[in-house]
Amino acid sequence: MVATVTFNKLLSEAKPGVGEVVSHYTNDSIGGKLMAMGILPGSQVELVRRAPFGGGWYIKVDNLYIALRMEEASSVVLK
Repeated sequence: MVATVTFNKLLSEAKPGVGEVVSHYTNDSIGGKLMAMGILPGSQVELVRRAPFGGGWYIKVDNLYIALRMEEASSVVLK
């Protein structure tokens, strides 16, 4: 029997320019807000840049550019 290990990481830990897929959310209330903005499970997401000093996150989701706060970026789990 072979065990499969998946390493999920948060969007707040992503490297700029690397495309990832949204798996799920850690916070349901923020997850509902993110889904309304178009950040759906299964969507391709890429971190474009981070603002200095813990500011906003600028991401690209399925050819849509969105700015997120740190709390929102920390609730998105990537595959």
